[in-house]
Amino acid sequence: MSTRINLLPWREERRRRRQQAFLGMLGAAVVIGAGIWFAGLTYLNQQTEHQEFRNDMLRAEIRELDRQIARISELEATRNQLNARMEIIQDLQRGRPQIVHLFEEMVLTLPDGLYLNSLRQQDNRLTLSGVGQSNARVSSYMERLDASNWLRNPELEVIEVRREDGMRLSDFTLRTQQTSPVMGDENDNGEDAE
Repeated sequence: MSTRINLLPWREERRRRRQQAFLGMLGAAVVIGAGIWFAGLTYLNQQTEHQEFRNDMLRAEIRELDRQIARISELEATRNQLNARMEIIQDLQRGRPQIVHLFEEMVLTLPDGLYLNSLRQQDNRLTLSGVGQSNARVSSYMERLDASNWLRNPELEVIEVRREDGMRLSDFTLRTQQTSPVMGDENDNGEDAE
């Protein structure tokens, strides 16, 4: 007689336990994967929010720096305007005594028999127009201008001879340059030597 052992229930039980273990591991893997995905997503969201916060802070700082740069530009423009005004005032201060010396030189260098009709100044260039009794007096006037400490390089532009009331007159126009004497002519106090 032969004995028969039915191994099917035992095999099926083992298969069912393996399947349950596989499904348990699969479920655990899904839960762990979902947990990792959720943790990663949360971490990325936090990093994004943190970066947005930093970007907003940087934008605010940039706006503040832009305002400061605009203010600095305004201040530099104001400074440049003030410097230009100061230079003009300093030029006027330096030129104050020059006008006095210029008119004094006009009187001292003017020879007898010659008078001026007009005097125009543009920067340091002077244009003198007048009438002399002769060409020699105009020439003498130019020599005196050239010898002056406050005027130099006279150049005759026009000289015209005409007769008026039986007299011979020379109308002239000449140019000269206004200058200042060498600093050695000033005393220790910085005032012009008389």
